[in-house]
Amino acid sequence: MDRAILGKTGIEVNKNGFGGLPIQRITTGEAVYLLQKAFYHGVDYFDTARSYSDSEEKIGAAFEHIRDRIVISTKTPAQNGADMRKDLEESLRMLRTDYIDIYQFHNPAFCPAPGDGTGLYEEALKAKEEGKIRHIGITNHRIAVAEEAVRSGLYETIQFPFSYLAAPRETELVRMSREAGMGFIAMKGLAGGLIRDAACAYAWMIQPEFSHVAPIWGLQKEWELDQFLACQERTPELTQERLAKIGRDRKELTGEFCRGCGYCMPCPAGIEIHSCARMSLMLRRAPSADWLTPQWQEKMEKIQGCLECGQCREKCPYGLDTPNLLKKNYADYQTFL
Repeated sequence: MDRAILGKTGIEVNKNGFGGLPIQRITTGEAVYLLQKAFYHGVDYFDTARSYSDSEEKIGAAFEHIRDRIVISTKTPAQNGADMRKDLEESLRMLRTDYIDIYQFHNPAFCPAPGDGTGLYEEALKAKEEGKIRHIGITNHRIAVAEEAVRSGLYETIQFPFSYLAAPRETELVRMSREAGMGFIAMKGLAGGLIRDAACAYAWMIQPEFSHVAPIWGLQKEWELDQFLACQERTPELTQERLAKIGRDRKELTGEFCRGCGYCMPCPAGIEIHSCARMSLMLRRAPSADWLTPQWQEKMEKIQGCLECGQCREKCPYGLDTPNLLKKNYADYQTFL
């Protein structure tokens, strides 16, 4: 079983981490079954967030009686120390625990630091002294903020999108974090569904230079979990065939494409931007019939009602021209109907 050591934290976890965002979409019974199956097959790291509706509550229900055998990270979107404390106490209650292994600032537009006026970092330090937080981390989708966090020396872990589709600057961030002694938590290891081969994604993540990288795969269905558990049973090698596949994927997905992070939402026109803006890619990388249902046609039609307000463009952490991207995807979608 492949393991990752998260830098100076000394925390060692299975390379198959469980991303807890998707379990919002299933029942508590289904989630508990999936979480416990993962645990009993060796998965020991579970990541969630205060913003993921009932994800924390479901993880708490699954692991209350075996808390000391797993690693939990969660996140706060708070903008000040008082709100951070409220989020922390609620997370502890929902997770049915008295400590969080890794407590992360959730995609802030800046790098929280002592004396910045928000009180965020100071409150996190206080909670750490109280034993309610064991390690302080940060997550982001903005490369500049992530780089600042690594250089600051304030954080023990950083969570950032990383897969074999990563741009050179993003791969450099991984190297920077390793040299700084930080653990790197890789979200979106399947690039939000654009990577369709779990074994290929897994083989990429277990390379020696990524020994401090802990991927967290967003899981909702049992077959999704099973494909990663299969990688534990028989570790996939980064063969020439897989390297060729990675090369083809990189060629197809270079340039401007939506990562599906959802930070552009909500849309005042009701457009599901983070899905519709990547429709062209999904049509070509997954069975197209899945994306041509009446429900998806209805969602794509909403693009016609775009208000051109520019809010999504301003909020996109990747600087994408999302209104234009939506139009292109709508036009392409019509050719499939």
